[in-house]
Amino acid sequence: MADTNLDSLFARLRRFPDVEAANLQAWDATDRLLLDTALEMQAAGLLQPGGRLAVVGDRYGAVTLGALMLGLLTLDSVGTGAPAVRVHQDLITGERALRANAEALALEAGFEQLPLGARLLEGASLVVLQLPRSLAELEEIADAVARYAAPDVVLLAGGRVKHMSLGMNAVLARYFEDVQPQLARQKSRVLLARRPKPVADAPPFPVTEVNEELGLTVCARGAVFAGTGLDIGTRFLLDFLPRMPHAAHAVDLGCGTGILAAMYARANPGARVTATDRSAAAVDSALATARANGLEDRIDVLQDDAMSSLPAGSADLILLNPPFHLEAAVHSGAGIKLIEAAGRVLAPGGELWTVFNSHLHYRPALERLIGPTREVGRNPKFTVTASTRRP
Repeated sequence: MADTNLDSLFARLRRFPDVEAANLQAWDATDRLLLDTALEMQAAGLLQPGGRLAVVGDRYGAVTLGALMLGLLTLDSVGTGAPAVRVHQDLITGERALRANAEALALEAGFEQLPLGARLLEGASLVVLQLPRSLAELEEIADAVARYAAPDVVLLAGGRVKHMSLGMNAVLARYFEDVQPQLARQKSRVLLARRPKPVADAPPFPVTEVNEELGLTVCARGAVFAGTGLDIGTRFLLDFLPRMPHAAHAVDLGCGTGILAAMYARANPGARVTATDRSAAAVDSALATARANGLEDRIDVLQDDAMSSLPAGSADLILLNPPFHLEAAVHSGAGIKLIEAAGRVLAPGGELWTVFNSHLHYRPALERLIGPTREVGRNPKFTVTASTRRP
């Protein structure tokens, strides 16, 4: 019966407002395996009855809504008015997709969305985690679970086998006495971790490092791409910083740790800069980077989905290093979405400066969605273009 119920639920899930396509779906076999494993443990009496459930990394709501539908550890909410499931998703698109899917399934009252930290994990006896790709992000999550959850907490961390590594086991073993890989099923596997170890006084993230090449202090949470490092696309785009126009309002779109925002603000003292990203970890990192470099009065940070809350025509310059992956798939959809958003937010005559992997051929989209586009630079891997917003 549980399989039938999950099949019905999964079939109704959508990724929206994230990119949707025929080869992209809102759940995977790991979501099902995590729920099945938790139910099996509950049936065997291995979980505390009425214990508190926290979910981390639920991409579009499959785990959260599946747990609610199946009645997994929901007794703690009975008679208290408290949500049955507490959930953390780093991406605002995931948060919005969960709410939209919950409304469609009439399950919107059963969960609470929270930042990674004490409110999410305090007293949790079961934590269900979709494993992140980054070992740094996994370390930040593992530390938080060991730091804040109940002493008898069980952590179920699942992923696709092809994306898992022994490094994940090693990270969990630094924070838990007992880490047990479970049998793989449908090319997914769960790591079961118990008996949290004592943690250091201070959490391991955010980390701070001085980039000597840029003369910039960079701060990063575990989930941010490239950590405190300078990714090669951003480095190439920064080569052209002296040629970028002076703007009253510039936007670092997909800001990550906020390196582009900080460097542009420092080079253009009269500019107001917005650093925006769909990732909560990125926005938190960008704010910390701005503060570490004395730029917090000139850089605003904003967690948003493709600048949806910025007014049309409100920016004179947008800087963009678009992603070319959506989860495991190489897909240009995320980049096209950001370019389309830039066309809305740029004022007429404003410019979009973009760095992208040359094989992705973004130029036709830039011409169509923004306006006349010129190639500013190219190396063996990347192309930098400047597009002028047509009137």
